[in-house]
Amino acid sequence: MAGPGMRPTAVLFACGMNSVRSPMAAAVTEKLFPGQIYVRSCGVRQGKVDPFVDAVMAEIGIDMSRHHPKTFEELDESGFDLVITLAPEAHHKALDMTRTDAVDVEYWPTLDPTLATGSREQILNEYRAVRDQLMMRIKKRLDWAPMPSG
Repeated sequence: MAGPGMRPTAVLFACGMNSVRSPMAAAVTEKLFPGQIYVRSCGVRQGKVDPFVDAVMAEIGIDMSRHHPKTFEELDESGFDLVITLAPEAHHKALDMTRTDAVDVEYWPTLDPTLATGSREQILNEYRAVRDQLMMRIKKRLDWAPMPSG
């Protein structure tokens, strides 16, 4: 466990289907903290690649072509010191799966942009809003620097 005020070394982002919110959060974290934090994402159920995610992430220079949605059960890794859940069902699953582990689980309520309606641009704007909200929260939560000693 990272402990209060410390940056975690391994973070798992989780949402419903690992198609939109959690892969965006993981990709943003990797971009903001390259090589500093081990990052993965997963979902409660199997999802599909979302082309709107590819589009809005490409706008900020992130290529999502290597992302393949996976479930909690498909994770090859363990040992995360922070699990950030972005949907209620993912939060319940994470709490259940980590109840015997020393891991922090945080719930960040995040709107599901797949529910957006309207023109292509209106839908993209909903995805952008989620992307930007996640980026802001990630910066705030993970941008930790040690205090100088002495």
